[in-house]
Amino acid sequence: MKIDLTETTASKINKALVEGRRAVGTPAIGMVLTLVIVTDEENAYDALKAANDASREHPSRTLVVIKRVSRSPRDRAKARLDAEVRVGTDAGTGETVVLRLYGEAIDHAQSVVLPLLLPDAPVVVWWAVNAPLDPAKDPLGALAQRRVTDAYAAERPVEELTGRAESYTPGDTDLSWTRITPWRSMLAAALDQAPCTVTSAEVEGEEFNPSCELLAMWLASRLDVPVTRTVSAGPGLTAVRMQSSGGTIVLDRPDGSLATLSMRSQPDRAVALKRRETSELLAEELRRLDPDDIYAAALKYGVDRLGDGASQPAAPAAEGSAPQEPAAKKAPAKPAKKAAAK
Repeated sequence: MKIDLTETTASKINKALVEGRRAVGTPAIGMVLTLVIVTDEENAYDALKAANDASREHPSRTLVVIKRVSRSPRDRAKARLDAEVRVGTDAGTGETVVLRLYGEAIDHAQSVVLPLLLPDAPVVVWWAVNAPLDPAKDPLGALAQRRVTDAYAAERPVEELTGRAESYTPGDTDLSWTRITPWRSMLAAALDQAPCTVTSAEVEGEEFNPSCELLAMWLASRLDVPVTRTVSAGPGLTAVRMQSSGGTIVLDRPDGSLATLSMRSQPDRAVALKRRETSELLAEELRRLDPDDIYAAALKYGVDRLGDGASQPAAPAAEGSAPQEPAAKKAPAKPAKKAAAK
């Protein structure tokens, strides 16, 4: 069921939600949280579809905030709010309100959203695009216990990680971090199967993919070893190689779907590492609302401390001297620790 409201108010939207629930025969509120999605008109459909799919696991009231650009000075000076209320099968397993803000209302989105939040329920804000530099200080982010961004959607994804580290506040997270959860689980399991001392690591993936940098920073911060970042054609992450006292451990995924785990003295094993949809990533983030300390440690390690594995041309050798191999730039080495304890 859909109810369109033009030039409306928050009280009228709440009234429409009650009427909509009664019309579809579900007057009780059975939702566990409020999900606020901040997006633009271009990405609203995909973001809302992902939220509806995630609501099967986490029934929620979804508030989609779309800030419309006004073309004339007169329109920019006039505040206006249009809303589309969806209940029943049109809203997944929860409720959806699409809010379109015009004029001066754009600068006061929190005043529109606040009366629509579920009482005594957690609030999660997800910026599908154009996330603020400091999500916790954003007026909408200040309402939430959990703030979700996506560095991959930024114009300069890797540089975005540096800004995220500087403004990090407990409760912040990023879908680029969520994308590497299966990789982290598989690598940790591999080290548990064969306890050893890791001496160095290499992460291979697309050039402008922040998930690759986050995985490399996670390995460096957890293992205290130099980590080299190398570039491949993708898709996404393609391989992780760890040099250890027990031999080389390789997790290789050349096609974005099926990976191969190789360890010394063990047969190669096929591992399912399919690239996940946004709805799966969002559902994972909604499972936990407490601060992610591991993400914070990896993020604050710093992109600039990673080694660059790109080949550099060797300097001309002096006549009669031995040829030198080009060395990859690496982060300063630290004492290796037992990986199995991480």
